[in-house]
Amino acid sequence: MGDRLDEYRAKRDAARTPEPVPAGPPPTGHNDTFVIQQHHARRLHWDLRLERDGVLVSWAVPRGIPRDPGRNHLAVHTEDHPLEYADFHGDIPDGEYGAGRMHIYDRGTYVTEKWRDKEVIVVLKGSRVDGRYALFHTRGKDWMIHRMDPAEPGWTAVPEDIRPMLASRATRLPPDDNAWGYELRWDGVRAIAEVAGGQLRLVGAEGEVMGDRYPDLRPLAEALAPTEAVLDGEIVAFGADGRVDADRLRRRSEAADGAAARRLMARIPVLYLAFDLLWLEGRSTLELGYADRRELLEALRIAGPNWQTPPHFAGGGAFAQQTSQEQGLTGIVAKRLDSPYRPGRRTKSWLEIDAVTGRRR
Repeated sequence: MGDRLDEYRAKRDAARTPEPVPAGPPPTGHNDTFVIQQHHARRLHWDLRLERDGVLVSWAVPRGIPRDPGRNHLAVHTEDHPLEYADFHGDIPDGEYGAGRMHIYDRGTYVTEKWRDKEVIVVLKGSRVDGRYALFHTRGKDWMIHRMDPAEPGWTAVPEDIRPMLASRATRLPPDDNAWGYELRWDGVRAIAEVAGGQLRLVGAEGEVMGDRYPDLRPLAEALAPTEAVLDGEIVAFGADGRVDADRLRRRSEAADGAAARRLMARIPVLYLAFDLLWLEGRSTLELGYADRRELLEALRIAGPNWQTPPHFAGGGAFAQQTSQEQGLTGIVAKRLDSPYRPGRRTKSWLEIDAVTGRRR
């Protein structure tokens, strides 16, 4: 006679997967534990599992458990899992159901307020997820998950329509060198990168959403997950000599959709250089000084095949200028170490200076 784990067992080969595949019937539990697992399968998602009647009732949540009560997330109901799965983390081999890396994002206890066939209301108490949530059925296997109580104190939603802060032109280095940080000027495509729920949204300097124009940057969001952040940076392309090639980037950026554009994208890979941090894990960083924002940014360790955090120099403007010249760049950007971020404004707290003092573009 079958039991609630029959579908789970049918999808797995106990000899090939490290996942628990118990042979016996589900045990009797206490209906009060939950686990959330971050699952890097074919597409990144988070699995919410609630202990109920000896099994873990499960939903796959592509954008993670919502912290914003104003935004619902899709939750796809999946097969019941054994209670032992609450401790599982590791790699599911290629070719197996759910192949990919899985680790435990959070776990804890919960209280049931309502449990019906098409509606579940629970209060989760974990180290990272804490709150009152409703799951409600929409159609087929699709449900939605909604946070019912207010977000935690001080939390803010991902800011919308942030425009990049702009630098003023200058002909010479600032006299108070040690009060400034210096970055190389990349002359690429300025882009705000919103990273949330394992997904990337790129917005240009004029507020245009770039969509799928840069698909090679899309994995950045999964690489940072579960971290959620808003970054300011530059999209650049490099030539065969290893130097920034603005013409190659322009050709790729202006390419029309279609097969020809995709071939051009493959021939001209791009790199996203993240040089500022505007929002992190529910907290705006706009009022922090540049030095503090850079410290938080560098702690994220953004480094991958198509994304990097470029170096900056605290003091040492002349050295930054020399480095810019040696790399064939057009100049540097000086930023006051104590300057807050002013979206969309051109201020004298940031200065654009040519690689050779006094030379204008």
